[in-house]
Parts: sequence; C-alpha cells; structure tokens
Amino acid sequence: MIYGKYKNARNAAWQCLIDYNVKSLPVSVLSIAKSAGIKVIKSSKARKDLLSPNESGISILMDKQWYIVYNDKSTRQRNRFTVAHELGHIFLGHELEKRNQMKQAFIKSESNAEQQANIFASRLLAPACVLWALGLKNSDEIASVCDISQTAAKFRAERMKTLYKRNRFLIAPLEREVYNNFKTFLQNFNI
Repeated sequence: MIYGKYKNARNAAWQCLIDYNVKSLPVSVLSIAKSAGIKVIKSSKARKDLLSPNESGISILMDKQWYIVYNDKSTRQRNRFTVAHELGHIFLGHELEKRNQMKQAFIKSESNAEQQANIFASRLLAPACVLWALGLKNSDEIASVCDISQTAAKFRAERMKTLYKRNRFLIAPLEREVYNNFKTFLQNFNI
C-alpha cells in the first residue's frame, strides 16, 4: 500500500479516537457509531439478502442515514473489528456503489479501500501509542486488553515489533493527543 494512503487511514483512526473522546481500552465501537449517528444492526435483525455468505459486514447509506450491518454469527471480537472496519469505510469517505433499485448505496469493495479500512480498524481498536505505553508486545496481551481476535492481535503485534524497533512514538501531534486522552487509563491500568 502507498504510504500516503496508510497514513490517511492511521490519522483518521487517531482523529476518530480524539473526536469521540475515547479514553480507555477496549474501545467501544458501538458508542462511536451511536455518537456519529450511524445505526449498527445485527445481520439476524436485517434483510437476509444484505450480507453475502462470505461477508462479515457492510456499510449502507439509505436516505442520508448510515447503517452498518454485521454478521452476528461471528465472535464478539470479530464483530468489533468488523464494525470498526465499516466505520473506517464511512469516515474515510470510500466510494459508494448502488446494488439495487431501493435508494441504497453500499461502500464499493476494492482492495485498496479494504486495506485502508483494516488499517483504520486496527489503529482504532489498538492504538500503538497506548500499546507502547502499556508495554504490550505479544498477541495474547493485545487481544486481551483490546478485546480483539487473536488473528487481529497477531497482525497488530507484528506491526508493533517494527514500531518498537524504530522507537518513534508520539512524534505526530495527533498521536500525542490520543496519548494524552488515555493518560488516566494508563496510570490506573493493571495487567
């Protein structure tokens, strides 16, 4: 992925944490969605044809209202990531496509947008500066503290290895602001 697109997704996650006043882990994606006016719906409560069998979630814009539908047969941790991923599509302004005649527009699925939404979700649910401040390095710790799946935690732990080697935390103003928002949580945290 082009660094600029990675940076935009990362910065958007930081801005989301700041805008929605997130101060502790695990991040409540449902609180963010509610504050943003986005309705989150379980697939079992939605039209059966909205999600394909292989889809974890989808973002829908209908009559100027955003909806996120997620596959509630998945684990809680997977669903949290899915909702964060769909928030990423919405907040990053990914292109819409019409799939039917019902005034519904869906986020267009393409690999670059999917990568950006994954970056957004992982940085939203497991912000590097907070993991660093807590000294979290392995996937078990990250999964437990951030309430994400082992799969997501392994990807995040791998990225954290690179960040620990560079030792360049709190360089960006947005990252410093995220860190400052988490200060009370960091001071009171016990593993």
